Amino acid sequence: MSQSNQKFSQRTAITLVIANMVGTGVFTSLGFQLLDIQHAGVILLLWLIGGVVALCGALCYAELGAALPRSGGEYNFLSRIYHPGVGFVSGWISVTVGFSAPTAAAAITAATYLRSVFPDLHVVATSVLLVTGIGAIHLGSRSGSSAFQQVFTGIKIVLILLFMALAWWQVEALQTVDWLPETTDLALIGTGGFAVALIYVNYAYTGWNAATYLSGEVDNPAKNLPRILIFGTAAVTLLYLALHVTFLSVAPMQAMAGKIEIGYVVADYAFGQTGAALIGGMLGILLVSTVSAMLLAGPRALQVMGEDFRVLNVLSRTTVSGVPAVAVGVQISLTLLLIITSSFEQIIVFSGALLALNSLVTVIGVLILRAREPDLPRPFTMPWYPLPMVVYSVIILWTLIYLVTERPVEGLMALALITLGGFVYWGAQRQGTRPSTAERSGT
Repeated sequence: MSQSNQKFSQRTAITLVIANMVGTGVFTSLGFQLLDIQHAGVILLLWLIGGVVALCGALCYAELGAALPRSGGEYNFLSRIYHPGVGFVSGWISVTVGFSAPTAAAAITAATYLRSVFPDLHVVATSVLLVTGIGAIHLGSRSGSSAFQQVFTGIKIVLILLFMALAWWQVEALQTVDWLPETTDLALIGTGGFAVALIYVNYAYTGWNAATYLSGEVDNPAKNLPRILIFGTAAVTLLYLALHVTFLSVAPMQAMAGKIEIGYVVADYAFGQTGAALIGGMLGILLVSTVSAMLLAGPRALQVMGEDFRVLNVLSRTTVSGVPAVAVGVQISLTLLLIITSSFEQIIVFSGALLALNSLVTVIGVLILRAREPDLPRPFTMPWYPLPMVVYSVIILWTLIYLVTERPVEGLMALALITLGGFVYWGAQRQGTRPSTAERSGT
């Protein structure tokens, strides 16, 4: 089999999902959540809700991905379900923010943790070097990308499990933690603070849909894609719950509130300053797989947009090994721009809101596609339909409403980016479209 015809294995795709999900959010967002919520049971409930929401979303995407097995993620789904313009704006969001922003945040976080070992390290410069170096690897062959992704995702899981085990073993005294919320504590669930905190949680779970961006490059997507999405999401949910039980048991809430480097703070209480520095460096290393996963998946949305629009044709060009080199280069450039110009918290809230909106429209699309094309072959149909779709839609819509109220600046930024995407689509449409890959192949 030639390199250009090689497919990503189920194992590689699962590591891609896990690596996309387990990144900056789980090691940073707790600090922001603790500014409004000071109860361990409510915090854990946040992460459980986030996991349930992600699993519901994964079930919806699994059905869509098996029925519409083309790379591009939401761009592919929404172009087919709604209109090419809706798909384009969705792809625009994925390209400009969906992958670039989390990649930038992951690189910044990795550099911040590495600075605990090397105090003179320049965070921005290190972030830039990390992104460009990993990007260069993904400009090679698919086999090289797969090997790199599998190895560093494996390292990530081992390091996280090692971190938790050592923290429980070394800490001198566990925190007194109330895991069962009182009635007064549960009242926090209906507040704006809880909704905004859930935005951070949803951001941390972002990436459960990563495999759909390279569906066309996955071996037997109709069969394997649902397994990839569901298994990857379920595994990360369990890991996140275990991590937060560890965080809240080892370090006091007051020490973590408002902090970005949660892992370092927890390690400081468990191992002391020297041990914390080493653990911080370890956590920096594990984020390499997150940066890698996003640089692997993100360019595929650009590639299929280039296949469909003449003016963007250059984005569809691949190397002899099948790698969309121009798209990878654009993804790297956008990520570097965000690293240099944006603040960490703004990246999280802004991108989290847009990604939530993007996925919400996609999940609702399951209902529309079932009604419009009931005879479309569906190798996988979600269980308990329409419950997963309803749960996901209600919770995401609720958080978005509160976000607009609580963080209007980020809401306006999101609206501006969507509007700009509409104008870009109008310009691209005027230059003409090309038959999609699916149409050309007769599928």
